[in-house]
Amino acid sequence: MMKQFSLSTKVAIGFVIGIVLGLIFKEDILIIKPIGTIFLTLIKMIVVPLVFFSIASSVAGIDNIQRLRRIGTQTLLYYVLTTLIAGCIGLFVAHLLKPGAGIDIAALPISAQTMESKEIPGIGQTLVGMFPANPFQSLVEGNLVQVIVFSLFLGISVVLLGEKAQLVKNLMNTGTEVMYKMTSLVMAFSPYGVAALIACSIGEYGIQIFGPLARFILTDYLGLLAVILSMYLLMLKFIAKVPVGMFFKKILPIWAVTASTTSSSGTLPVTTEIVEKKMGVHNELAQFTLPVGATMNMNGAVVYYAAAVIFVSQIYGVELDLTSQIILILLTALVSIGSPGIPGGGIVMTVMLLSTMGLPLEIMGLIAGMYRILDMGHTTLNVTGDVVSTLCIARKENMLDQEIFKS
Repeated sequence: MMKQFSLSTKVAIGFVIGIVLGLIFKEDILIIKPIGTIFLTLIKMIVVPLVFFSIASSVAGIDNIQRLRRIGTQTLLYYVLTTLIAGCIGLFVAHLLKPGAGIDIAALPISAQTMESKEIPGIGQTLVGMFPANPFQSLVEGNLVQVIVFSLFLGISVVLLGEKAQLVKNLMNTGTEVMYKMTSLVMAFSPYGVAALIACSIGEYGIQIFGPLARFILTDYLGLLAVILSMYLLMLKFIAKVPVGMFFKKILPIWAVTASTTSSSGTLPVTTEIVEKKMGVHNELAQFTLPVGATMNMNGAVVYYAAAVIFVSQIYGVELDLTSQIILILLTALVSIGSPGIPGGGIVMTVMLLSTMGLPLEIMGLIAGMYRILDMGHTTLNVTGDVVSTLCIARKENMLDQEIFKS
């Protein structure tokens, strides 16, 4: 019977089964954790070569250098502007709900374990770190930002060489096809991997959601919802000009994977397949904007960063003036761009932010224990932002097949 369902439907079914298994068996369900771990490992195995070949071949496929420049500029503007707006929304919601007000720090089960503070890299350091000194080392280490930059230079070079680089272009296209086939093989395992991941997550952390951080978790998720309602809906309706109801119906399978893997990069194979085949975005655009977004566009993360700083400042009674909050928005945007699109990457970034804002770090032990629940929402919004921005660019560049989207 399952063979009659599409892969996206199977993933959604696996997500629901995972919730049921987690609620029924609780901690005992952790016996199937290796299934989820193997799924994540397989995804990590294909992400770097998939990003490399897809970006290089998609850039090389845009023969018009002016159009390539225009698409690249739009992608950067959409990701930076939406990140800044999402940070402002997260800050507003946190001030409105006051998640840390009235909480006695002494009553919280804070571990004595201290978390190491690190300095937030400056804009110059962040920019320098984007360029690989050794692209092969970047590929081995899985540094996606540097892999993307190298792929961009390679693709642009192929465009400038024209017919002389046709052999290289053919090789890159073949490499992309091979990675797509390998992705299909890995994603055939996704319903079982998603079920295992979500079941183990609920079995391990589900009870804690009603603990002392409940108000903070609620603030975080309401901030994510506010971004969807106040920004994404407007972008879909007035810029992308697509049916909003159809959009959310098609993106549900992606949400099932983001919630289970909590990895923007790990979700990339599913996101690319649905955006191209279900939403009708042209291949060369989706293969460019989505990998870049999985690394740089972290709208969900900035909502969380803003809420976390306000939460901690309210607990300790530290007033942040307007200047400090403007600096906070800019820092959250910078940190989100430098944050790896992998599970748990936001924990380290939160410590860096709190330290920079002069706030205590003791509560991070408690937040870290709950972060999996929080990160499910962050990753979901991150990837949703990638898809929404891609649809907006596709509409403007006439690279969106409306018939496929409505089918």
